Amino acid sequence: MTDSLQETPARHDATFDVAVLGGGAAGLGGALALARSRRSVLVFDAGEPRNSVAGHVHNYLTRDGTPPAALYAAGRADVEGYGGTVITAQVTELARDDDGNFRVTYDEGDARATVRARRLLAATGSRDALPDIRGLADLWGSGVLHCPYCHGWEVRDQRIGILATGPMAAHQALLFRQLSEYVTVIVHDASPFDDAQAEQLAALGIPLVDGPVTAVESGPAGLTGARLADGTVVALDALVVAPVTHARAGILRPLGLRPQDFLVGHTVMGTVIGADRTGKTDVPGVWAAGNITDPSAQVIASAAAGLQAGAMINADLAAADAEAALYEHRYGRRAWDDRYRGRDGHRHGARRVGAQDDDVPENSAHVQSHGRMWSGRPNAVVVDELSDLQPGSAFDAGAGEGGDALWLAEHGWKVTAADLSPVALERAEDSAAQLGVTVDWRRLDLTRDPVPGSYDLVAASYLHLPADRRTRLFFRLAAAVAPGGTLLIVGHHPSDADSGVHRPDLADISWTAEDLAASLPSGWVVDTCATRSRTEHGADGKECTVHDAVLRAHREE
Repeated sequence: MTDSLQETPARHDATFDVAVLGGGAAGLGGALALARSRRSVLVFDAGEPRNSVAGHVHNYLTRDGTPPAALYAAGRADVEGYGGTVITAQVTELARDDDGNFRVTYDEGDARATVRARRLLAATGSRDALPDIRGLADLWGSGVLHCPYCHGWEVRDQRIGILATGPMAAHQALLFRQLSEYVTVIVHDASPFDDAQAEQLAALGIPLVDGPVTAVESGPAGLTGARLADGTVVALDALVVAPVTHARAGILRPLGLRPQDFLVGHTVMGTVIGADRTGKTDVPGVWAAGNITDPSAQVIASAAAGLQAGAMINADLAAADAEAALYEHRYGRRAWDDRYRGRDGHRHGARRVGAQDDDVPENSAHVQSHGRMWSGRPNAVVVDELSDLQPGSAFDAGAGEGGDALWLAEHGWKVTAADLSPVALERAEDSAAQLGVTVDWRRLDLTRDPVPGSYDLVAASYLHLPADRRTRLFFRLAAAVAPGGTLLIVGHHPSDADSGVHRPDLADISWTAEDLAASLPSGWVVDTCATRSRTEHGADGKECTVHDAVLRAHREE
């Protein structure tokens, strides 16, 4: 970008339900599903589809033989027909705002603009890295091919060469032999075929020729042959290669998404962005679909993956909308995104669930210079309440330096523990290593990030939040408890507000177990609703009695 670029006022700072990065089959497939669900969708099409060099799209039911540009133009019209927006633009920056939405900065011609989106669908595709052979790239997509399903019919009964550069060569030879009896394998820089493969190729009448290939020959009609290092030219009408396919994912790095190797056996065939079968990635709010997650996906499969991801994004947004509506219905019309400024954590540890929980920066000298802020022991209430439970999966919200999480892990629980402070999490991880236990430590802002999964136990101790934000968080935590699972919430009782032991704003951040129990929806059984006393040392070093509010409940199956 340059400073001379002007911002586009029409869309600048608009907020969409979903921003789709990529205007190919996956991006448009997802956008169509979302637009038909009446979601506001903005698709960014950089105009660089992977199959732009191909003359036609094949195996796309009812659209076989359609040029890629024509197929995508029809897809854009479909999306726009349901109210979606598609623009030709290059996304240059992604970031997450404090409210959890994504900030998307892009260049559109000579214009620069920024929009916001509640969710992202990454469908930026991939790029193919071809073997470094003179003339090869010039014929990519015509005489130089890679997929028998995309191009095989068009070269049937012709002279087809398989450029053996890796473990896919034998597989490619078998598939193209189905299309032509004139198939030759040229060993370029691949490891020798094993005896079984060599015998199989011989049985099919597929000769092996030693390379390497130094150049691809062509004439007015296209490819004519492959020139070997010894000067020999193998006459061919088509040459099949296995490119290394790299995910176009650099724009996603600021969000914490990085490509991972895609392996065939022990050979790296490219990179992908990891996602589950619905397209959901490890970054909350981000889905991915198409060749960015699956290099082998053809156009119709990419469109289907985009549809699946779009449907899952819509379901996620619907759940979030319902949560907001239910919260407002139960607790009145409060500002859903109010921010609260508190003070430093207490002696139980700096348990931080949100970026606004206290005034101490996440990597502050205060946290680092004071060393560990906890004794290494779990909270006594946690031990008392949970010792009788059968271990399963557990989520510790606001884990601090990990006392409760480590105790759970030592007692057989599979624990995921979240906190906002990287310093606290680093100390907790060190303690886990010393104890020889495994905990999945997550840096999350639980006031905006979703709880990552469903658990047999969800626990939170001494979280410092005012009433409106606390109720919202507890509502989220309860929703993460699996059927039959347990919720344990421990906090300071308001009767200690004038004791001088706790932080001055205790009255604002404390609650009673009875109030919290009354807020639980139907389908819950309260097991413990109590005020517990314990002894603690005050600022003057003297012992005093303080009180905890304790709620333990389980969700009915």
